[in-house]
Amino acid sequence: MCRRSAARMRVCQHFRKSAVGISIRGLSAFVGAIAVGDLVKTTLGPKGMDKILQSASTGEIMVTNDGATILKSIALDNAAAKVLVNISKVQDDEAGDGTTSVTVLSAELLREAERLVDQKIHPQTIIDGYRVASGAALGALEKAAVNNRDNPEKFREDLVHIAKTTLSSKVLSQDKDHFAELAVDAVLRLKGNTNLNTIQIIKKAGGKLVDSYLDEGFILDKKIGLNQPKRLEKAKILVANTAMDTDKIKIFGARVKVDSTGKLAELEKAEKEKMRAKVEKIKAHGINCFVNRQLIYNWPEQLFADAGIMSIEHADFDGIERLALVTGGEIASTFDHPESVKLGQCDLIEEIIIGEDTLIKFSGCAAGEACTIVIRGATEQLLDEAERSLHDALAVLSQTVIETRTVLGGGCSEMLMSKAVENAAQNTAGKKALAVEAFGRALRQLPTILADNAGFDSSDLVAKLRAAHHAGMSSSGLDLYTPGGRIADMRELGVIESYKLKRAVVSSASEAAEMLLRVDSIVRSKPRARTRH
Repeated sequence: MCRRSAARMRVCQHFRKSAVGISIRGLSAFVGAIAVGDLVKTTLGPKGMDKILQSASTGEIMVTNDGATILKSIALDNAAAKVLVNISKVQDDEAGDGTTSVTVLSAELLREAERLVDQKIHPQTIIDGYRVASGAALGALEKAAVNNRDNPEKFREDLVHIAKTTLSSKVLSQDKDHFAELAVDAVLRLKGNTNLNTIQIIKKAGGKLVDSYLDEGFILDKKIGLNQPKRLEKAKILVANTAMDTDKIKIFGARVKVDSTGKLAELEKAEKEKMRAKVEKIKAHGINCFVNRQLIYNWPEQLFADAGIMSIEHADFDGIERLALVTGGEIASTFDHPESVKLGQCDLIEEIIIGEDTLIKFSGCAAGEACTIVIRGATEQLLDEAERSLHDALAVLSQTVIETRTVLGGGCSEMLMSKAVENAAQNTAGKKALAVEAFGRALRQLPTILADNAGFDSSDLVAKLRAAHHAGMSSSGLDLYTPGGRIADMRELGVIESYKLKRAVVSSASEAAEMLLRVDSIVRSKPRARTRH
């Protein structure tokens, strides 16, 4: 009996150890996600730091503080971390900004959940609590939202404040007033359209950031062909993607044997006649401007020049797609049926000079909302980051034109939601109330991180901010531009954010945390079996 009891005890100890191993592996399902949140949280807010991303293969560097750009650039082998990368990408696609906020909030929710799991609270109880808290937070956010849709002047003012708030945490923060006006003017030209493809961004090194400007029309970073008109009014444009480089012999996969150079000349002549026939088909469309995605060799370029047609070669695919969009044309590849080809139109095509480069400007395009923002700056890295920053502002503004409600930034909305979550916790029974409280603590971490990144005493500032909200000052937030930091009215300071963006941050972070909490272990699956044909 003694031997049997000892054996039973050894088996029990073995299972106990196995159970502990399972719980540790379960927690590892979101340890990677917490690490990713810690990686990007130093970039949050107007005083956040930047990261240098260096390519392991080419050594190319990128300087950025954009959460989505950082996360999609780093090499990850942790499954939970990849979930956070995905939600930051969705946030970037959906709202245009808030990628760092959604990642940090998810990580903080998981950190709070980890502490609750250590207190022997089941993950399903935590999930139930997070759902109650998320509902309370989003309800408070919606109640606090302000809508100035019916007042055009106030609405434009809101848009400018949103652009400034978005740009304040970017490389453009020093010139945010200038770029906010550029972004608002560009977005209002869209007249409610969320397609940002009609807004072209061109980067030209040289000058200062403040030298950047908005130009009505479309600017293409290419040159007009030789001996062709440099200025064209009432342009009819054929946008094409076709080979115009067959003025040299290129008979692929065949060997041609000739007994004299005259026969070779005949082959070249045949190729030239073939190209002449193609150019005649193009001229039959009644155009005076031909833009091609591919190269245009000397012979067809000369034929276009003789016909007085402006030709532009090797327009990059993104540029040619945008050009077709803004001029109202379609990209053609065959020219046998001119009647079925839709031509683009614009009032004027002319050469302009930006810095030391010559570019082509299309004015008075069929799509009246078309415009180009020219960004100037000292280095390529600065220009790239300025483009990312401006794109975030344009994306947020284009969404705000549709969902016109706004909320306050500077940690105000997070503290407002945290207060609502605390009230919900008091009305929740059982262990679930601990999870609801944990959600409120995670929300308060965002203003804490904002203050930490500015180098201020976050404990003191967040305690004062919490007291202000409990005293009824519901528009209070953190003013991080005053030495030492202070609590101020965010509406007076103009720190305004898009309601849609803030709602997406809370709901996405909550859903991501819930999904990872359901994971009890990460299982490596076998590779996909190869199928034999």
